[in-house]
Formats: sequence, C-alpha cells, structure tokens
Amino acid sequence: MDTDEAQTRILDAAEELFYGQGIQAVGMDAVRTAAGVTLRRLYQLFPSKGDLVEAYLDRRDRRWLAALADHVDTAADTPAERVLAVFDWLADWFAQPGFRGCAFVNSFGELGATAPGVAAAARRHKEALREYLTGLATDAGAPAGTGTHLALLVEGAITLASLTGTPTPAAEAREVAGLLLAKTGARTGAKS
Repeated sequence: MDTDEAQTRILDAAEELFYGQGIQAVGMDAVRTAAGVTLRRLYQLFPSKGDLVEAYLDRRDRRWLAALADHVDTAADTPAERVLAVFDWLADWFAQPGFRGCAFVNSFGELGATAPGVAAAARRHKEALREYLTGLATDAGAPAGTGTHLALLVEGAITLASLTGTPTPAAEAREVAGLLLAKTGARTGAKS
C-alpha cells in the first residue's frame, strides 16, 4: 500500500471514529484497526494522535467548505438565493444519520484548552466559514457585518440540530436569514 493510500485510509477511519465517538474515546489502535494498517505505518505517517487529529480537522475543513460551496453554486441563481441555499445544505446535512454536530466545536470542547493545534484548526474553520458567508452577503448587496450575522445563524442552527436531533433549526435559521436579507435591502436579481 503506497503512502497516499495509507494516509487516506487512516484519515477516513479517523474521521469516522473521531466524529462518531469523540476524540478522547478513540485510541490509535482503533484507528489502525479500522484503517487496516500496521501501528508502525500509522505512526510513520502521523507521529502522534495530536498530529492525526489536526490532519483530520484540516481535511474535514476543506471537504466541508467545498461541499457547501458546491451546493450553493449549483442550487441557486440569485445572490440572495445563494445565501439561503446555505441553510438548505445544512438541513440536508442535519438529516444524515451520522450527524453529530460541528466536528470543530466538538473537538475544541474535548481538547481545545490542552491542544493548541485543535483550537487553531477550529478557529481557522470558523473564520473561513465567516469569510465565505461574508462573500455571499456582499454579492447580495448586504451591508458589512451581515456575513457575521449569517455565521451566527449557521452556528446556532448546527448546535440546535445537534441537541434536538432534527433538521428543523436549518429551516428556522433560513427564515431568519431571509428576513435579515430583506431588512438589509439585499439584491434578489441574477448572479453577478
């Protein structure tokens, strides 16, 4: 098995186990077993559990943001619809059987105070999300600060969906986002 394949298998196993069970509940031996690699190979690629957790979060960040952007790009025609499409994507994610809330908040809650790399990864993810939402809001003609307001709606929806076990918070946050866009006078015309 080449390095890329082994790394992918390890990260796939780590993501499934860490997201589904929690980082502290999963040992490196469980990741090794799920990935089908030797413990030696695992430690060659990821010298510590902290290195593996950070790699898992970095990959999840890229995949999560790319999936969101892909949905928004294909599901909406107008700038305001693009903003609202974020909440439709969230509803789909919340309805998935394996949904366990935000991997970054969960990881920070477990390790943030003791793992500076995890805290940094969580902050980077949240900042990238806020910047993405700011771009969508700006394209829709909303004033400065609207992206931050949308980020708060997204975070609240994720947290409530995790706690309630239903996708309903996405629809509720979408409704508030629509009101926010209307209040700010955001454009609803074709994409620019």
